[in-house]
Amino acid sequence: MQQIQSYWEQEIGYRRVVKRGNHICVSGTTASDENGKATAPTAAGQTEHILEKMGDILARVGAAMHDVIRVRMYVTDISTWQEVGSVFKTYFGNVQPAATMVEVQRLIDPSLLIEIEVDAIVESAGDDPSSI
Repeated sequence: MQQIQSYWEQEIGYRRVVKRGNHICVSGTTASDENGKATAPTAAGQTEHILEKMGDILARVGAAMHDVIRVRMYVTDISTWQEVGSVFKTYFGNVQPAATMVEVQRLIDPSLLIEIEVDAIVESAGDDPSSI
């Protein structure tokens, strides 16, 4: 498997993604470049970049966005919830995972406006994907 690392993983020492059995956890991900700086100036632009990254990360461990069951979004300005939510819906509208969005005082770099983490489950033959 190709190594999936960012500036922050190297600096702090954690994994971007961990897969145990059919459960996948993707660490908090930002719209940052190789130096940890924001790649977009708006919350919507950052959300889109993050979700594109998530798709790539999940694909590298044999999963896809439709396998996501839980999303946590940390925003630095809750008034951006509609623009973030609009982008979120384009990626997850048919999936409808459990989701949380909370406002935080700040992220690791002031130019970062949102951080997202996800959990996914890759179903095995015979699994029942229905929810309660």
